[in-house]
Amino acid sequence: MSNKTILRYTANQRTNHWLVAILFFMAGLSGLALFHPSMFWLTNLFGGGPWTRILHPFMGVAMFVLFLGLVFNFWRANFFIANDRQWLRRIDRVLVNDEEAVPPVGKYNAGQKLLFWTLLLCMLALLFTGLVIWRAWFSAFFGITLIRWSMLLHALAGFVLILSIIIHIYAGLWIKGSVDAMLHGWVSRAWAKKHHALWYRDITRDERQPDVPERPITKKG
Repeated sequence: MSNKTILRYTANQRTNHWLVAILFFMAGLSGLALFHPSMFWLTNLFGGGPWTRILHPFMGVAMFVLFLGLVFNFWRANFFIANDRQWLRRIDRVLVNDEEAVPPVGKYNAGQKLLFWTLLLCMLALLFTGLVIWRAWFSAFFGITLIRWSMLLHALAGFVLILSIIIHIYAGLWIKGSVDAMLHGWVSRAWAKKHHALWYRDITRDERQPDVPERPITKKG
């Protein structure tokens, strides 16, 4: 850690994140191509319909496996604390960039934590339902009713996942410095103290209460 910046993400974590992102777009586009005839033209990106159907589940499994790397790295930082509930109650202040009026948070705020667990649930749903409807390998072991319900749940989980990623991208662009952190790994101390004061205090071993200005000590009498 230098005097001016703080390491937020290691090179391995950043590589893991961007590999998941690439596979998400590939699996998402191929899934949309198979979801509705109006989007079948997207199969041209993968060599046609048959190749799209072959590649889609493999890309999905690879995305899930790599996503587990992010889970193992960040799950501890995504447990909710008391300040998170207060943060959510004051989300209106966050939306107008008035973070001085909200409780300090750790490495991730409540919104990021909700996104993390939503992504994990969607990934699990996509994995298990995808295995059920994977005709080349597993669907023969399941009844038609389960397959139909799995197809519906698979589409629903995919829809929620896509919406969640859109929110994730928007929030990353909205909070200046977030994208740079995932590109280069480092954030300024001012950024860390403003957006994640508890994490900043833990990393820098700064025992002062975040967001509380220091007052001079005066003697009585």
